[in-house]
Amino acid sequence: MLRPLFTRQLRSNIIRSTSVLSARTFASAVSTSGPCFTLTEEQQNFQELARKFSHEEIAPKAAYHDQTGEYPTDIIKKAWELGLVNTHIPAEFGGLGLGVFESSLVTEELAWGCTGIQTAIEANGLAEAPLIVAGNKEQNQKYLGRMSEEPLMAAYCVTEPGAGSDVAGIGTKAELKGDKWVINGQKMWITNGGKANWYFVLARTDPNAKPGAAFTGFIVDANTPGITPGRKEINLGQRASDTRGITFEEVVVPKENVLGTPGKGFKIAMAAFDITRPLVAAGAVGLARRAMEEALKYSLERKTMGQKIFNHQSVAFMLADAAIGVESARNMVWKAGWLRDQNQRNTYYASIAKALASDVAVTTASNAVQIFGGNGYNTEYPVEKLYRDSKIFQIYEGTSQIQRLIISRYLAENLTQF
Repeated sequence: MLRPLFTRQLRSNIIRSTSVLSARTFASAVSTSGPCFTLTEEQQNFQELARKFSHEEIAPKAAYHDQTGEYPTDIIKKAWELGLVNTHIPAEFGGLGLGVFESSLVTEELAWGCTGIQTAIEANGLAEAPLIVAGNKEQNQKYLGRMSEEPLMAAYCVTEPGAGSDVAGIGTKAELKGDKWVINGQKMWITNGGKANWYFVLARTDPNAKPGAAFTGFIVDANTPGITPGRKEINLGQRASDTRGITFEEVVVPKENVLGTPGKGFKIAMAAFDITRPLVAAGAVGLARRAMEEALKYSLERKTMGQKIFNHQSVAFMLADAAIGVESARNMVWKAGWLRDQNQRNTYYASIAKALASDVAVTTASNAVQIFGGNGYNTEYPVEKLYRDSKIFQIYEGTSQIQRLIISRYLAENLTQF
């Protein structure tokens, strides 16, 4: 049974948390008439709590988890206790029911501390999004409810060894046998793959149908016989995240675990991105902001040719470009999040936010390494990790090229609106 008091306690913790690090507030409030540039008191409290947690709990331990690859279980548990995990689970299922906009405030701050840890936390949101989009009350009570009861993890199983951007190429199959479905196939690059309590799984259920009717979404308990997680992958960056392949061999799933209706899985999986892509973009903004801040501090300390390197125009302009990128990307995150929270179609803007913020993160982190010079290439300084961590933003949850494909198609379909 869900504990109604649980949500109230979490919210109370956030509202009471007013001890804040002195830092500039980057945020926008939300109203039904449109966005403005002043946060409500509650939104400030969410942002400030996440910022304080990131500074005190995430950033000091980020290098350790990057070097060891150890999953940040204790950090995630603390974040969960404060209400910083599963932020958009509806209140009726024990969550805080935050909108995408408010969740983006939290995500940016957590990503400032470490995007590997933030990605592990955000992967829960990706797995939960299909249920928020299409789950019935019983499914959401069972699976979203348990996420509010315990610090559990979940995973979104769509990508395969031969089907990343080409979702239509998914080979994992599900067959209806009697009153149960049987899943066979292999998924790859699954965040939280070895830590998840349950998975959202997209499988082909009609081999002859077009993509829009060929796939079905399933909620699959991770302890179901026939599921085998692969080894933890050692990636370029975000090494605190648990990324694995998952093999499904004769995995039996009850009919009541079909999400929506058979054949609608592709639509559900894609609709989830309208919620999660703005949040991925918010993570990229957090990383870019951290890289900018680190480079700025260093440029005001390091001297060459008799003066601080900040006074060299080549350095100053890289920092100015970083600020331009951070501010612009954040505004697109706000717009995409606000539109989704108003139940307006935001796919176009979510793709712009994701593509822009990803590129800003990579460019800003690269320039931060350049500003640090030889020190930037060394693990004793934070920017080399930021550089490694940044690249995945241009790849996961739809590559930058896929985002541009979505954007360009929207342009062609809506020519008269521009």
